[in-house]
Amino acid sequence: MYHCRNGAPEVLLVHPGGPLWKNKDKGSWSIPKGEIKEGEDLLETARREFHEETGCDITGQPVPLTALRQASGKLVHAWALEGDCEAAAIKSNLFTMEWPPRSGKQETFPEVDRAGWFTLPAAREKILPGQRGFIDQLEKVLAGPLPGEQAGAHTRKCSGTA
Repeated sequence: MYHCRNGAPEVLLVHPGGPLWKNKDKGSWSIPKGEIKEGEDLLETARREFHEETGCDITGQPVPLTALRQASGKLVHAWALEGDCEAAAIKSNLFTMEWPPRSGKQETFPEVDRAGWFTLPAAREKILPGQRGFIDQLEKVLAGPLPGEQAGAHTRKCSGTA
């Protein structure tokens, strides 16, 4: 998700919850994403996961981006969509893990502990290295022609509407 503030694009990134990510910042944020259920449409998965990790709903027509393979081998599919979500008010689903390690105790943590809006240069620093390409792709989408227009007919500008 992106929006325009003061004439510049910003992207919404989420920080993973749980004790393993607690003190990590640069290179640890992500786009909201998750696991694809068997037989589920990729875009519907993206909508569901976005809602589960932020509590925000997605409306509008997303622009597909090229999928990126992460260091773990996972292929991440993403879309660009102009929208808004109150980063400070996100509500994430929860997960359970053994904590502390080898204690036998199960603790519950939010999948996402916070979200933030970042300019494209700041997002490149915050996002996981394997997802930086999505920021580059968004930048190209925002500089390109609007859907249905021929190249060169119009250039998107971040002036409140893209």
